[in-house]
This record gives sequence, structure tokens and C-alpha cells, in this order.
Amino acid sequence: MKLREITTFLEEIAPLAYQEDYDNSGLIVGNSEMEISGALISLDCIESVVDEAIELGFNLIISHHPIVFKGLKKFNGASYVERVVMKAIKHDIAIYAIHTNLDHVITGVNKKICDKLGIQKATILSPKSDILKQLVTFCPTEYADKIRIALFDAGAGSIGNYSECSFNLEGMGTFKPEEGAGPFSGEIGIQSQVAETRIEVIYPTSLEAKIVHSLHQAHPYEVVAYSTYPLSNQYQEVGAGMIGDLDRDWDELEFLKFIKEKLGAKLIRHTNFRSKKIRKVAVCGGSGSFLLKNAIRAGADIFITADYKYHEFFDAEAKLIIADVGHFESEQFTQELLLELIKEKFSNFALRLTLQNTNPINYLI
Repeated sequence: MKLREITTFLEEIAPLAYQEDYDNSGLIVGNSEMEISGALISLDCIESVVDEAIELGFNLIISHHPIVFKGLKKFNGASYVERVVMKAIKHDIAIYAIHTNLDHVITGVNKKICDKLGIQKATILSPKSDILKQLVTFCPTEYADKIRIALFDAGAGSIGNYSECSFNLEGMGTFKPEEGAGPFSGEIGIQSQVAETRIEVIYPTSLEAKIVHSLHQAHPYEVVAYSTYPLSNQYQEVGAGMIGDLDRDWDELEFLKFIKEKLGAKLIRHTNFRSKKIRKVAVCGGSGSFLLKNAIRAGADIFITADYKYHEFFDAEAKLIIADVGHFESEQFTQELLLELIKEKFSNFALRLTLQNTNPINYLI
């Protein structure tokens, strides 16, 4: 199997366009046309993970965190980043990262945390804006069904839990074929009229090329009449963090102990208890302090995330509990998620979760 088959699949699940500006998700080392013998999945790509891939005879590492965030100017092994990249290139091992783009999809990192903690009916805590577009096209009325189906099959027309959504308006179109035209109907030099349907659908920008291609394939006109418009709407399927409800009210200490057990956390740093039950839970894998106001506005009783600084804990202002479980601890199940997704698509492909503990933080308890 070629590397591009795997990367294309991963980018259908978590398009690269969904990553943050600072991020470096995607193919970091390797050629998309190389044949892949097996993939090792890890939260981080460090030297011991590359060594493990070499020992297994695998030539692909899929990690959550990119090994390279900024440009490298020298390759002399002075840092662990340089050593990892040099060793991967030397042994013809590809490195692929799927980071904040996987954080931001509704089936991604935060959904996995919710599943582990029994959080139900989870939705995006801070939906992204400016990633939806609207397509408007016109076609002969008798072709409207065919074109709608083509657009839906390409991924257009999904709104929340609803699919195949469109708006349609009947009208009369006019045109005059000029010399050299090959009209679907009408005659050269004569103005014609045709009963047309105006079809409107929305779609995520990442699917635009596929949707426009499908439109052209299904449309009978020599020149397809269509327009696309950017939308500023929030997209409820994509964004940072998630929030949902537990199946019952929990005592505060009881729930923190539950989190500690489920996430395998050595310790949890948290704000003062409020002597209130916990039912609504917000989560964000990794560094999530930027979402605190969203969690408060959404009515969360507790916000589970990582990398909180001392002064940031004061920002809770007794409106909820902040629970810092640790960066690795909050994202460790991303490896499991990737294994499940790839295995379901490529059932006969060699996959392995790394045996390396890539958490750089140790705890003296």
C-alpha cells in the first residue's frame, strides 16, 4: 500500500485545513508514493519510537504531535528533533503528524476523552467559523435530482445531524448560444428559455474541489453555471473542546477520583471545590486554558484539560472546577483512536501502538 492511501484517508477524517496556524500537521518526512510495510502509532515521535519502528521493520510513524513545529536550518544532530528527522530519513521511515486538525473534529481527540469518561451527547465547545461555504447552481429541472444526489454524495448538504439538506427554487433561465457553442438545448444565434431549478447547498471548504468536480460530472450543460460564497457561520462539527453531560450527578471528590483512574493520571491539579454536584463536563485534550470562558458560558461544572499556569487557576472564580490532568494523560488515548480508525479502513494493514512511554514528565509522589 502506498503512503498516500493512508494520508488521504486521515485527511478525509481530519482535513489539514482544520489545523491551527502554528501547527505542522501532515507528512513531515517521506514520499507519498512510497510503499508502506507497516505503521507505528505514537503520541510523540521521539528517537526511541524511530528505533522501535526500525526493529519492527515498519517504515511509517503516525504521531499526534509533530516532531517539527518550526523550520530546521541545520541537520547536525544537535537536538532531539534533528536526530529524529535524520534517523528517519537514513532508514527511509516516513513521519506523519495529525495534531490540531484531529483535535478539532467532532469524532476526534476530545470525543475519545468523552467516551472514556462516560460524557454523553457531547458537542463542540468552541465551534470554528469561516470554514463553511455555500454553492448555488442552476440546472434543467429534470436534472435537479441527479445533481442534488451528486452534491450530497460528495459531502455537501450536511447540517448537524441532518444530511441531504438543500434549498430549491423553480424559475426560467435564458441563454443564446454563440458560434462555436455546443448547447445542451437551443439553436445557435437564437435566444432560448428553459425551466431551471436553483439548488443551494452548504459544505466545508475542505470538500470544495470534490464537490465542484461532482457538479461538473453530473451537470448536462457545456458551461456549468454556479457560484460559491464564504459563510461566517459557526460550524458545529469542527472546533476546540467538547462539552456534555454525565448520566448522573457526581460528588466533586468522587468524580475527580474517577477521572484520575480512567485517565491514569498520577495527580490532578484542581481549583477549590464548590460544594456542588457535577453533571455537565467540558474537556479539552492538551493545553486548553483558552477555552475557560467558553466552558463557563456553557454552564460546565468542571473543565478537564492540561498545562494550566498558576495564575490561570484564579480565573475560575468559583464558577466551575478546573482540573488539570496533565498533557500526556489527556491525549494518550489519541493513539488508540488512530489505531481504531485505520484498522477499520485497512483491515489487513500492519499496525502497532508504540511500546514507548513518550511522556517527558515524571512524578515524585
